[in-house]
Amino acid sequence: MIMKILITGGGGYIGSVLTPTLLAAGYQVTVIDNFMFQQNSLAECCQYETFNVIRGDCRKEDLIKEQLKTADVIIPLAALVGAPLCSRDQIGTKTTNQTAVEMICQLASPQQRILMPVTNSGYGIGEKGKFCTEESPLRPISLYGVTKVEAEKAVLARDNSMTFRLATVFGMAPRMRVDLLVNDFVYRAFYDRAVVIFEGHFKRNYIHIRDVAKVFLHGLENFESMKGKPYNVGLEDANLSKLELCAEIRKYLPNFVYLEAPIGEDPDKRDYIVSNQRILSTGFTPDWSLGRGIQELIKGYTILRNSVYSNV
Repeated sequence: MIMKILITGGGGYIGSVLTPTLLAAGYQVTVIDNFMFQQNSLAECCQYETFNVIRGDCRKEDLIKEQLKTADVIIPLAALVGAPLCSRDQIGTKTTNQTAVEMICQLASPQQRILMPVTNSGYGIGEKGKFCTEESPLRPISLYGVTKVEAEKAVLARDNSMTFRLATVFGMAPRMRVDLLVNDFVYRAFYDRAVVIFEGHFKRNYIHIRDVAKVFLHGLENFESMKGKPYNVGLEDANLSKLELCAEIRKYLPNFVYLEAPIGEDPDKRDYIVSNQRILSTGFTPDWSLGRGIQELIKGYTILRNSVYSNV
């Protein structure tokens, strides 16, 4: 029997890579998405007889109830992402990122599996020099972080679930986002050859979008031994400050100039380093280094010329 997967928000940045990855691996995939950015990111998936797509709202109970009837696995990707978009639509952020996921948890049968991406931004501001593990306290400092932390609680309260606390994702995707930190800095380095940095010592962890798709496959294939836990998913050698990230980018774009502003502040106050040992101990290994991803982005930005590829 082919395993049937229901993905909400499957046409977004992560979904546009994950959906074709799952189809190519032999899964049957149904996507619910409102395609709010007018994207055609799943056009290539239409060749698969095992692909089904519904233009709809993941917050509609009748729609979710109907699609849950045939699903073995649910992957709730639908979310409003990023501080600017979340602050612009706070009600939409809470109802999509949190309430819709809580509804899925209530409607799904105990046998149905849920694998959900959340964010390691839930760690907020970490302790200096101390790695955040899955046991570290969650102190989200943005509306996005708060809604994701609450959604994760609902998912992990079930037996048949796991969550992936994703590092800041980077890399090319059919539904591209230029406003993510690595993607943004490479874009500026490529086109403007300069960036002004606020609070350049703030550290974050990073992960390539194709490794995000890979970790979902890993979770599906090792579900029984991995279920019931959250997993940090990031690169162990990429707990970098913004200044360190810029230095890495300059290896590939030598004309890139970056300056730290003595005044001003970054609206995103996250600052932490993360341990990814739990997911690595299950046998998962990322394929994409930061440097490989930067080179991919440089090729991508040779094609893309404008900023319609962001959430705001």
